[in-house]
Amino acid sequence: MQSLWMLFASFMFAAMGVCVKLASEIYTTSEIVLCRGVIGVSVLFCMIRLQGGSFKTTMPLAHLWRGFIGVVSLWLWFYAIANLPLATAMTLNYMAPIWIALWLFMHGWWHAKNRVEWPLILAVFMSFVGVTLLLQPAFDSNQFRPALVALISSMLSAMAYMQVRKLGLAGEPEYRVVFYFSIGNLLAGVGGNILEAGAGPVVWHAVDTWYKFFLLLGIGLSATAAQMAMTRAYRVGKTLVVANLQYTGIVFSSFWGVVVFSDSFDWHSWLGIAVILASGVAATFYNTRSTERGKAIATTDPIASEV
Repeated sequence: MQSLWMLFASFMFAAMGVCVKLASEIYTTSEIVLCRGVIGVSVLFCMIRLQGGSFKTTMPLAHLWRGFIGVVSLWLWFYAIANLPLATAMTLNYMAPIWIALWLFMHGWWHAKNRVEWPLILAVFMSFVGVTLLLQPAFDSNQFRPALVALISSMLSAMAYMQVRKLGLAGEPEYRVVFYFSIGNLLAGVGGNILEAGAGPVVWHAVDTWYKFFLLLGIGLSATAAQMAMTRAYRVGKTLVVANLQYTGIVFSSFWGVVVFSDSFDWHSWLGIAVILASGVAATFYNTRSTERGKAIATTDPIASEV
């Protein structure tokens, strides 16, 4: 199930990306971020009330930290997209699993009691090779700064994913983690639009057609569903397996690109898709085989052992 949750999250993130790309022709980045927050907060508030859940948390600082690094990563990500070729920006952003693998490797090397799982680390790196083949990134020397920003964004994303896992293992339900993150998006969207206006008037573009309404609704619902599924995947799954399966988002995005935007692929792209899928299957198979041998989470997952 942990693999299915991440695959579903990747599919929904890809669907959200299509809506965001279409909506960016009408709305500013701040308005899109605000939309994600408003719909996420509204949907989760109703869900929590109907199911008798609680908004009370014993870890407010952990939620605040997760929200802060998540929002900062989001803004840096949008900056990179605006200033880099899309393929380059996406490739650099999808280095987040690499940073997770590196962190777990260093943790396992420093603490001899934790075994380093080389097959999973290799699967993550092979997935990144697949992403590079699929997207074929390139940037000019004068784009070094936005490329560096994209790398920083991927590092912050990795930190956010590990924080999500810690919150889940510490007992925080998915709905509460995503609810407080959605509040962060809402506040960031409002604040960002005000800052972008500067000394001039703050402009809010109207939602005056059904097309715009359903476009923004699609962004909010797909983002909320993706965040819920991703949070559950990191809570119940093995960190490197879940991180590796994030790369399938590139495959789903490529599919949407063909269907919606009439993109075309060469043999490099198809080879990249094959490498990504093979790495995901291999990582999942290894995890299943490892579980059947009865290995304890505390000896293979440093994040779980910390909690």
